[in-house]
Amino acid sequence: MSDLLLPLAIVVPILAATFPLLLGGRYDRIGWPIAAVTAVSLVGMAAWIARTVFVVGAPTEYGIVHELGGWQRPYGIELVADELSAALVVLVALVAAGTLVLSRVIGPRGNAFYSGYLLLTGGLMGISLTGDLFNLFVFLEIVGLTTYALVAADRSGASAYASIKYLLVGTVGASLYLIGVGYTFLATGSLNMIDLQSAIAAVGYGDPLIRAGYAFIVVGLSLKIAVFPLHVWQPDAYQRAPDAVTAFIAALVSTSAAYALLRITYTVFTVEFLAANGAITNAMLLAAGVSILVGSALAAMQSDLKRLFAYSSVAQFGMIVAAIALANETALLGGIVHLLGHGLLKFGLFLGVALLAYGYGARRVADLASLARRAPYLSGAVVVLGLALVGIPPSVGLLGKWYIALGAVEAAGAGDPAGLGIAAVMLVSTLFTLAYVARIVEQLYFAGADPGPGDAGSSTHAADVPTQPNASTQSDAPAQSDAPAQPNTSTQPDGGREGHGDVPTGAFVVLVVVTVTAVGLGFAGFAAYDLFEPFLGRMI
Repeated sequence: MSDLLLPLAIVVPILAATFPLLLGGRYDRIGWPIAAVTAVSLVGMAAWIARTVFVVGAPTEYGIVHELGGWQRPYGIELVADELSAALVVLVALVAAGTLVLSRVIGPRGNAFYSGYLLLTGGLMGISLTGDLFNLFVFLEIVGLTTYALVAADRSGASAYASIKYLLVGTVGASLYLIGVGYTFLATGSLNMIDLQSAIAAVGYGDPLIRAGYAFIVVGLSLKIAVFPLHVWQPDAYQRAPDAVTAFIAALVSTSAAYALLRITYTVFTVEFLAANGAITNAMLLAAGVSILVGSALAAMQSDLKRLFAYSSVAQFGMIVAAIALANETALLGGIVHLLGHGLLKFGLFLGVALLAYGYGARRVADLASLARRAPYLSGAVVVLGLALVGIPPSVGLLGKWYIALGAVEAAGAGDPAGLGIAAVMLVSTLFTLAYVARIVEQLYFAGADPGPGDAGSSTHAADVPTQPNASTQSDAPAQSDAPAQPNTSTQPDGGREGHGDVPTGAFVVLVVVTVTAVGLGFAGFAAYDLFEPFLGRMI
């Protein structure tokens, strides 16, 4: 019976996405209740799937398997939930629900937004659960197309430009991935992930079509993951998108692409393929090392908070790619923990940035000067999440980095010198991360003077902060003359904006829950191994 939840977790949000548009002509505000009911139902489905996989025990050695239409592999399309995909399904469901709480207050709110939100959620569920390479492409495209639209949801020129850039780069990435799938199909005649394990082994790990297929898949997914230098879409998309959209896509979109790379590498091509193709793994490690180092350095140079954490994601996903290429159990466990933990941390950080902008008009590091005096709890949550991103114990950020670095050292001990290089750049990256998080801490707690009656607001100017419909202002985008004025937002004498002066309770509660979870998971080192040990045993 539990296998029926797999197609329902995908179909329910995709079908629900049609209702806000179909009913929108009669009911202007129908989108939010539809999205809310769907989000709550998805949390329940995700919890039941996780319970079956982790507590009750999956019915097959591969996890929960649902054969669409009753057709068996290799001809039928399968949906599969094992330890890795079940964990990602839970993350998608929880982040989607949290995003809905945030967007309810700061926007965007229209029926079109809620349709896009639900369609994106369904696509993410599809990526998490599909067991077919071509179906994975379909869901990647659903996620990509809806993300392009949501990035431009505030209809400003800057967000439209960021969306078009993402559209062009994402289309190239999807095309390269599809070419890789085509080569793999030509060599094996199969698209089912489990069936491909034996089919690729039968053809041979050194077959040119197999090698070319994997190379195209890696490059295509690296564009969607935003590995340097294929990251050019991400900083603009994160910065220009409405704040609630940024929190959603930063937590899940690149995370789902990184999950796809991990899944294809170990479930389809297997660790034996990596061992037989050292040139490919060395190229992946080189790209990952450069991404870790350059992403961290670029993040440390940013003054805009959203752009800073966008470049931080470039570095963090570099670590996950490195964990995949190191191909040992310790690094793979670190990659899984960091994949899930980073998604949680980035959701919390961008949620915190959204609340700082909504409540106090703070969008740049300089805008945070002494803000902790007016918003001590909000500032504390952001600082704790920032320190977790650094890897300060106890935190989920430390747990993932520790296992990846330990796996890199183990690889070096096994005769792979690239392992020491990955460990070294991770150390340098941590120092960069500490530097820019320390800037935020310094601004929040130690910069500026006590605000007087007339200068309590942010120093950001109106030219740098345009309005957007029913949402907080966005940095560095031109103002829209037809955008409605923000309620309860006072204007300073210099033309800047104070913000609303308060923080919505529901969104703040979500932020606190994320913060406590990020810290609590730092104590879960042995539990993480126990949870994912069956998956690791099958893969390594």
